[in-house]
Order: sequence, then C-alpha cells, then structure tokens
Amino acid sequence: MATTINRRESAALINSLTAGVVPRIGLRHIAVGRQPEVNAFLNDLSTVEDGGSAFRFVCGQYGSGKSFLLQLIRNNAMDRSFAVMDADLSPERRLTGAKGQGLATYRELMQHLSTHNRPDGGALESIIQKWITGIQADTAKELGLAPNDPALIDAVSARIAAVLSELSEMAYGFAFSAVIDSYWRGLKCGDDELKQAALRWLRGEFVTKTEARRYLPVDRIIDDQNWYDFLKLFAQFVHRAGYNGLLAFIDEGVNLYKISHKQTRENNYEKVLTIFNDTMQGKAQYIGVFMSGTPQFIYDERRGLCSYEALRSRLADNRFSTLGFKDYSSPVIRLAQLSSEEIYLLLERLCELHSAHYGYDCPLGKDELTRFMSTVLSRLGSDQLLTPREVTRDFLGLLNILHENPEATFETLISEQGFTVQSADKDPEQVDDVSDSLFAEFDI
Repeated sequence: MATTINRRESAALINSLTAGVVPRIGLRHIAVGRQPEVNAFLNDLSTVEDGGSAFRFVCGQYGSGKSFLLQLIRNNAMDRSFAVMDADLSPERRLTGAKGQGLATYRELMQHLSTHNRPDGGALESIIQKWITGIQADTAKELGLAPNDPALIDAVSARIAAVLSELSEMAYGFAFSAVIDSYWRGLKCGDDELKQAALRWLRGEFVTKTEARRYLPVDRIIDDQNWYDFLKLFAQFVHRAGYNGLLAFIDEGVNLYKISHKQTRENNYEKVLTIFNDTMQGKAQYIGVFMSGTPQFIYDERRGLCSYEALRSRLADNRFSTLGFKDYSSPVIRLAQLSSEEIYLLLERLCELHSAHYGYDCPLGKDELTRFMSTVLSRLGSDQLLTPREVTRDFLGLLNILHENPEATFETLISEQGFTVQSADKDPEQVDDVSDSLFAEFDI
C-alpha cells in the first residue's frame, strides 16, 4: 500500500467490498482513477470554503462507483475541516412528502453530521460546544469574569444574541438564536432537560410547535417544508464555529425516480430545483449539496429529472461534449468506466490490502493479474456492464478462496471452473417491471 493501513481500516474495506457496499473508512488505500472528477469536487470545496455554494449530481450506472466517490470526497472534506452530513434516500426518506419524508431525510442528515474529530456522526453537540466555548472564553476575558461568576451566564447570552443577530435576516434566525441560548443556559446551569430540548429542536424531533414551546422560547419548528432553509442557516453557524463549511451528501437519488405518483414525484423535483437554484445562483453560503443517481434518474424525459422542464434545461449537456470532450464544471458529472490500466492498478491494491490484512504474501503476480483482467474484459458486454463493484467483489472472492484453500490454484479457479465475473445485467435500481413503469402514473 502507498501508506500503512491499520487492521480496522483493512477489515472495514474487505468486509464492505466483499458484501458489495461502500466502506466508510480507508477508501484512499484503494482509490484509483477518477482524478478529473475528484479535482472538480475539490474545486467545489474551495468555492464553499470561500463563502460560496455548490451543487453536483454524480451520474453512473449501478455499481459504477457513485457512492464510493461521494464517500471519498466526504472523508477528504473532513480532513480539510469541513462539517459533513450524508443520507441515503428511500421510500421513507425523500426531499418532501405527505408523511414527513423530507423531515426524515433531514433527521438522517443531522444524525450523520460528522467532523474530523467525530467522523462517525453525532457531531451536532460537539460543534455547538466548540462555538459556545469560544464565545464564553472571549466574553470572560473581555469582562474580567471568572468561569463560575453568575454574571457570565447573561453576558454570554448577550454575546450569543449579538453574534447570531447577523443571521436574523435568514429564515428562522431568531428561533435558532433562542435555541442556542437555551442550550448555553442548560449547559451552564446543569439543566439537562433544557439542553436536550435544544438539541431535539435542532435535530427536527419536535412534532408540534406547542410541544416545542413547552420547553423552549420558540414559535417555529423544523418541518417537512422548511428543513432546507434551516440547513442553509446551520451552514452559516458551522462556519462561525470554525469550520470551512457544511457539505450534504445525498445518495440513492434513484428513489425519487421510483415514486409512482406523478405529482408526488414532481414535488420532490421542485425541491431539487429549489436547492439547485439556491446553490448555483449564490443565494446560499458555506454549503455544498452533492447527489448521486443513475442515468435514468437524471436523463429519463418521462419520469426522471429531465421530465421536469425547469431541471431539463439546467441539466442539459454541454453541446460540445458530444465531440468526445468532457466538461467537469457541468452540474452533472458522469462516471466513465475505469480504463484497463486503472483496473489493473485496482487489482494490485486489492492484493496488497488482502495480504496486509491476513498477514501473508499474495501469490498472484503480474501474469495472474493480467490474466484475470483479460478474462474480465473479454466478457461479452463488459464495455457497458462491467463495474468496479463487480470486479472488486469477484477478485476478493478469488483471493479468499486461494487463501483459505491451499490446494486451490489460480489456474483452476480461472479456467477449469469456467470463471465469469458477475455483472449488473439488470440494474436493480430501475423499475422492476416494464408494464409497471408504463402505467405507474395512473391511479385506480
């Protein structure tokens, strides 16, 4: 490996990749290719760091590396002092919905709020405490107050109101300031109920305004309609807390494509348009939103994003890209298939990963890796159907058998047993039945 890998990372990588899911840690050890795409995202991060905003779609077929790329950028962003949050869309988590599916997505994002010091989520309270600690220290120093001086409580509250008054022009700025002040008072006075109520409000856990007013001096709550407005507000707070900005990674966008009811689907696309316009027009600050989905989700003109006219015109490809050139400043980044050289490098890194984790010398050399790669690439349809996920899963399976069965040989596995790599012949993210998709918009 280019750098030493610890056993926790190697175990997470092997277990996740063998199961066909994206690991949360250690991705840098096996990342290959995608340099132009990564550079485009790094440029977005720089824009957010400078007070701007960004929005990107990552487009690729099932198993092409969409989720892997988002996780890679997520981990890189934490190392660059960004606060990050991520969520997978599902039938229960959308951007908006009659049953609170939009709020469910917001709650998932907040649950997975992470920083460099809290990479596994649950960083909300630590971000607030970091900011309040700085306010408290500055206030005590300016006024010459001791940490236990009762006067410090009101003094810090006044400073919180003064600093957050800059956010008062934004939606829910006053309510947000009141909740942060409540958290401070609960923290300083040992009122755990008040402190937890503030955190519940920030996580969107109050169902009614009446319930929220029982604990906090607020007349608004975060709900299915306003959660994105609060996300923009929270991005400003995150910046004031010492981070470079807030990045939201939303995966499995295809679940919006799967919504059968046309009006419900278009309501979600309208929310996408709102977020897109806010970020691309510079209305939002210190926030980046990155969403992934299949080509059908984005380009299908009957039920994908391009079926919504306002989005279709915004997501249209650069007309000059049809000449074989790629525009990485486009809102949509299409993931191309890995080259033969990149696949070979991936196999090398998987060998190093597997041997480092199990403490042995990988028996496969250049000839064997070339033979495996040739077998993979010669498969009928590999130019369209072969994905990094399938190559990775099958190659790790091959290494597992060789390691656990000393009598097995590479030649036996690759030749005599008719080895073939599994592929995404049918994309499970697509609508399962053609007839269902044709009549999905009709209700009886």
